[in-house]
Amino acid sequence: MSSAAEILVVILSIALTFFLILGMVLVVYLIVLTRQIRKITKSAERTVDGLESTVAGFSKMMSPIFVAEMVSKIIKKFKTNQKGK
Repeated sequence: MSSAAEILVVILSIALTFFLILGMVLVVYLIVLTRQIRKITKSAERTVDGLESTVAGFSKMMSPIFVAEMVSKIIKKFKTNQKGK
């Protein structure tokens, strides 16, 4: 093999080694990032579940209150109409 071919092989092997190490580092960072995303997703899911139960409880409470307010408004309107006649 000529010296030019040997130099080319050395340069290519150094470049391939560099890209192999870079690839390994990127895979490690990708694994770490995936774990962090999983933690954030679980936290967000817990928060949404808590808010969902709170909203469901609030809506159960607001329905009777809304009906009671409507009935009281109707009664007040009926009483004012009776007084006016």
